[in-house]
Amino acid sequence: MTLPSRILEQAVEQLSTLPGVGKRSALRYALHLMKQDEPAVRDLSESLLRLKTDLHRCRYCHNVSDTEVCPICSSEKRQRGIVCVVENVQDVMALENTQQYRGLYHVLGGVISPIDGVGPSDLAIASLLRRVESGDPYPVEEVILALPTTMEGDTTNFYLSRQLRPLGVKITTLARGVAVGDSLEYADEITLGRSIAGRIPFEG
Repeated sequence: MTLPSRILEQAVEQLSTLPGVGKRSALRYALHLMKQDEPAVRDLSESLLRLKTDLHRCRYCHNVSDTEVCPICSSEKRQRGIVCVVENVQDVMALENTQQYRGLYHVLGGVISPIDGVGPSDLAIASLLRRVESGDPYPVEEVILALPTTMEGDTTNFYLSRQLRPLGVKITTLARGVAVGDSLEYADEITLGRSIAGRIPFEG
């Protein structure tokens, strides 16, 4: 794609690094931004920069938060003895949208995938085990394994169950209302709600 301006070309190159954004879409975005007032573009750039400078990971669950402890972990209205283990932040949002789950979360930041070079030490597994073992910040009675129904998700479920069982905590998993191979992010709210409500004991 030949562009008349190096500045425009650089903007297109940066925008096209976003997931799902090709060169043509990136060019449309860049041309749209050119038409905006300078304050609007500055607000956009500052909000994007704050994603790196001001956004935190919750010290307990690793969800994104404006504060050191996220609103879910700090809420007195949650069932603090239940921790739902998910792959990423999008899964937290998906489960919260069902309004069926009132416990806490633990975001692993991925799943075990030897092919991709992702092992247990690359995920927030150690902090989950410390959380269950120490009862910090709250004693954990049940861990729900809510990882994708893929080979990598099942591998991670099996690994976690082996690590958690000696700690004496109840281990459950989502009912298979979520289809095999699906990510929580793309499941509809009714299916997700039924899955979390009808969770079953995890059998490694």
